[in-house]
Amino acid sequence: MIPSSVHKPVLLNEVINLLNPKPGEFFIDGTLGGGGHAREIIKKIFPNGKFLGVDLDTSAIQRFEKETVGRSGINLVCGNYFDLPNILERKALGRADGIFLDLGMSSDELESSGRGFSFNPQAYDEPLDMRYDLKSRITAANILNDFREEELSDIFQNYGEERHLKKIARVIVEARKKNKFRKVSDLIQVILSVAPRFRGQRTHPATKVFQALRIAVNAELDNLEGVLKNIDRILKSNGRVAIISFHSLEDRLVKKRFKNFVTNGLAALLNKKPIKASREEIKNNPRSRSAKLRVIKFN
Repeated sequence: MIPSSVHKPVLLNEVINLLNPKPGEFFIDGTLGGGGHAREIIKKIFPNGKFLGVDLDTSAIQRFEKETVGRSGINLVCGNYFDLPNILERKALGRADGIFLDLGMSSDELESSGRGFSFNPQAYDEPLDMRYDLKSRITAANILNDFREEELSDIFQNYGEERHLKKIARVIVEARKKNKFRKVSDLIQVILSVAPRFRGQRTHPATKVFQALRIAVNAELDNLEGVLKNIDRILKSNGRVAIISFHSLEDRLVKKRFKNFVTNGLAALLNKKPIKASREEIKNNPRSRSAKLRVIKFN
């Protein structure tokens, strides 16, 4: 029996119902995280099924390894879901019946990563890192300290859709002349120095800047685009894909790709409109508030 986690999986019942994993099938969770969705998928496909869990965070893989030790048919890989075709070939697993991607961040990543993902006060002393994969070279601090003002503006626009991108980029460039950006508090202090001009925002003034930096550091949109382009190398006929996104940039990309598959006669949508969390789920798990689930089945 695989134990439960404090991490609350988003839209769990909806994901399982639409993906419809069956005994003996092979499923992939490309964003293992806290393992909430993976546990339910495994229950459905075992004892004779196969499961592949992938995550860039080594600690996520290690935690799930401890939970599933001794279970045959479970493969866990520390890596990028972008690389799934190569992982499948290397592991000789063949193509899958289904794949699930949760593009959000787990509670562990937000609250206890030590990598500066969160702008909550308890994270103020964390380094401005934001890497999922610590083998990667670029960090959020590198971007803030080394990129030109125009490059910062582009990142805040393309990955954060930040309205005040030019003002924030200008303040960052001025601030780093005196002191380099190292800790979360360094960036928060700079953003809040101009925050009074942005009153009326419902969210924290740093929200979109942190999102943009995280996406840039981890090439998140490129990874998502890559896995969708290679879906024919990942799935069998009648394979299903479920993707949960948490901001408009991701959802827009998923919607566009899914629409292209349907238009070209390659697949059918299992939900025409994105599924959102119920009021009850949002109450129990505020993280689910911005979640959107899209599911597609290939021919």
